Amino acid sequence: MRKIIVMAMAMSLTATVISCKKGADGIANTVLNLGGEAEANAIIDFNNNFIDSYKNTSKFVERVLKYADESVVKAKGGNISIIPIIGSSMDYTLSKIKSIPSGFGKDKTAIEKDFAIYKAKKENIEKKFEELKSYISSEDYKDDKGAKAEAIKKEIETDAEALYVSGENVMAKIKPATDAAENVILKDHPMKEYIISSKNVMNSLDSVIDLLGKQYAGKFNEAEAQKKYDEFAKLVETNSKMDFNVKDQQYSHKKSEFEYFNKSASTFVDNYRKLIRDSKEAGKIPDSDIQQMDSSYETVLSAYNTFVK
Repeated sequence: MRKIIVMAMAMSLTATVISCKKGADGIANTVLNLGGEAEANAIIDFNNNFIDSYKNTSKFVERVLKYADESVVKAKGGNISIIPIIGSSMDYTLSKIKSIPSGFGKDKTAIEKDFAIYKAKKENIEKKFEELKSYISSEDYKDDKGAKAEAIKKEIETDAEALYVSGENVMAKIKPATDAAENVILKDHPMKEYIISSKNVMNSLDSVIDLLGKQYAGKFNEAEAQKKYDEFAKLVETNSKMDFNVKDQQYSHKKSEFEYFNKSASTFVDNYRKLIRDSKEAGKIPDSDIQQMDSSYETVLSAYNTFVK
């Protein structure tokens, strides 16, 4: 069975992932350093595993940064009675990456460098987080008035910034190879038209999220928000009108998944319309609306990933 595209989000990042594999020839060989199917599959595996790692690690780091902030307040005598419990990182895919595939060609060395930084900073953050938890639970801050908590927090923040930079660098450098592999995989895939159309919806959705994130942090601009709404709503409408008619029976179950993806995207459109109305009245994007959009986005993303797996 041919495998296809999955999308993942880490922070504001939407990235294309190849979840299925097939032989590499033609287009790919003009872009990648491919010796055949094995090299193409190695690139696909690296892409999938890294994006999954980056997504889960980013969520974990965000929680750790918040924990560090609250720990410093508590350690310095601030009014925080209970600091939320945070579990360990849920990244189970980083260990699957044993090396950087040679198929990345001239970018291989640069990817190796950024990947090494990413991995090292991730490990440092995990260690410092455990150290901070021990410091807080043993109430050692009573001995130094929170000095160690503040020092650990600064180290975690520095490592987090380096992790995000290296992670973004890896994503940027693997994109050309990913795009080429995607072209090969979709070349004669039975669901090609539905995948491409749905991916267009997701790319538009990513630009919507980016715009709303900027306007939430700054000033609401109704004209810009409405323009993005019109673009996205049109793509959703077009995708929803497509008649899923794939003759290959191994894909027959994808019809309901395609329909659910469109339903989820349509719900996002409804929520977006509400956000524009509420933001216009309030003069800014309300917290409740941005939270609803975040939740709706995750639903659409999950539905898309299920459809293309």
